[in-house]
Amino acid sequence: MLFLVATPIGNLGDISARALEILREVDLIAAEDTRHSGNLLRHFEIQKPLVSYHEHNEARRTAELITSLEAGKKIALITDAGLPSISDPGHRLLEACIERALPYSVIPGASAVLTALVGSGFSTERFCFCGFLPVKSGQRERELLEASQRAETTLFFESPHRLLKTLEAATRLLPDRLLCVARELTKQFEEYRRGTPAALLAHYTATPARGEIVLLVAGRSAKESRVLAREVRKTERHHNRQGKEMRQSQNSEEIQQAESPRG
Repeated sequence: MLFLVATPIGNLGDISARALEILREVDLIAAEDTRHSGNLLRHFEIQKPLVSYHEHNEARRTAELITSLEAGKKIALITDAGLPSISDPGHRLLEACIERALPYSVIPGASAVLTALVGSGFSTERFCFCGFLPVKSGQRERELLEASQRAETTLFFESPHRLLKTLEAATRLLPDRLLCVARELTKQFEEYRRGTPAALLAHYTATPARGEIVLLVAGRSAKESRVLAREVRKTERHHNRQGKEMRQSQNSEEIQQAESPRG
């Protein structure tokens, strides 16, 4: 049986009793980074066979793990932080289990996405998680523009090394939208910093960000939604008017052709 086990996103005290129980009883643990996970397991005095499972060996390792699962082995999959398959390896192995009707279970726990969402103070009624922002500037700007059009809160993972470039783009593309930089979640220097893109850019230019980052974009306001709705209706009326004029013109031409004398 496969267990997808959530691990702490910073504070080791956030691991669940059930996660520890599972890690102690399985036959094998597959880890995104065996050195990182080895430290976690040593901290909790867990000694189990450990193999790597990451983006560079996912295809080959999946086949090996499926063979072991089919033989009745119990395997736990863990990543460096949080739940497997959320912007981390795991989906390929789970998909293979589903295709073969092999049993699996998800052991929930700490989540950077949900922790950042709640801590941001933005609306939690609806939200959109979009994974890591693209490295290429054009794709990154498209993601930010799409986020600016949403009524719900949008969340991205971002690297501290690219944060300034992202905030520079946000300053141009959505200057009045409220953002939140959530970083070092559950750790000693945890921070939720809200502000306009320009304000955040000024702060992190003076004080470079460190650690894992979740960037949140607040959903558009009710006023912005009303303005957008008016623009949509205006565009629709314009298109309808153009279509009506075109049909009238075509009908007029057909009538003229029908009434013209034929030789």
